[in-house]
Amino acid sequence: MTTTRTLPKPVGPLTEALFATLAGAPAGAALPCVPVAAYERDLQLALYTCYELHYQGFPGVDAAWEWDPELLRFRAVLEDAFLGALRRDVPGGDDVWGEVDGLLVDSSGVSGYLCDEGEWWQMREFFVHRSLYHLKEADPHAWVLPRLSGKAKAALVAVEYDEFGGGRAERMHSRLFADLMDGAGLDSGYLAYIDDVPAAALAVVNMMSLFGLHRGLRGALVGHFAAAEITTAPAAQRMEKALERMGAHPVCIRFYTEHIEADAVHEQVLRHDVLGDLLEREPELAADVVLGIQATELLETHLADHVMGCWTQGRTSLLR
Repeated sequence: MTTTRTLPKPVGPLTEALFATLAGAPAGAALPCVPVAAYERDLQLALYTCYELHYQGFPGVDAAWEWDPELLRFRAVLEDAFLGALRRDVPGGDDVWGEVDGLLVDSSGVSGYLCDEGEWWQMREFFVHRSLYHLKEADPHAWVLPRLSGKAKAALVAVEYDEFGGGRAERMHSRLFADLMDGAGLDSGYLAYIDDVPAAALAVVNMMSLFGLHRGLRGALVGHFAAAEITTAPAAQRMEKALERMGAHPVCIRFYTEHIEADAVHEQVLRHDVLGDLLEREPELAADVVLGIQATELLETHLADHVMGCWTQGRTSLLR
């Protein structure tokens, strides 16, 4: 199934003003920016929409909005609130290797629940939450490539090459996830479920775009990518077991078996060749790398808490 991308439904004053503005042509009109909590859906959806203009955009929205000065000013206010909240809510520090070693302590979370006792409807909801990233998998990380050099750059390109299917379109991880969605009887259209996921799911992807689109946050993007790759293989193994227990379509299982194999290798590449070389060249980025790791854990915890809180009450974790 493929859904036509349209602007999401507004959920508050920020998105109402933004979507009304994007419906017209860039003309320098001021966008209001009212106070709103950084993790609330109105801010996260507005920020996600601003970032999407740098990815695939929206039909009917003028491409010139991507670099419109007024829209960038509006986005900057949202980013300041979001980044400020992330810095406030993580411990901080510059002990990169201590943070990396901490990632190796296995914590099962949502994947452990799905493996042991989850039901098929919960698995399908989990796919919907993850669809916002996995249908554009590795695109946010590509922004950092021109901001690196030497071994770190070459090694990260090698990892991205795998993420993009080794040059084969049918093996791209985003394509594999679209196949998964089809196999689960879900809509595989890009952004098909943007109106269905909570702020916590949007925030995880917004973090990637925030770090990737700012050269000054390149260390945070590398830290995030390392955290994601190091923790993926164990989670993917649990998801494979869960899907086999549920009798899921083979294309659903294939997405996770691909990540078990690939990310076990990526962990070592990111640890030694990317992080090692980056910190040798630019040791002053250590605190930003730590920020990327800790922010990833923080936002993944927010999402897991939301999902598990809903499921333990026997209700959907989606908005509709």
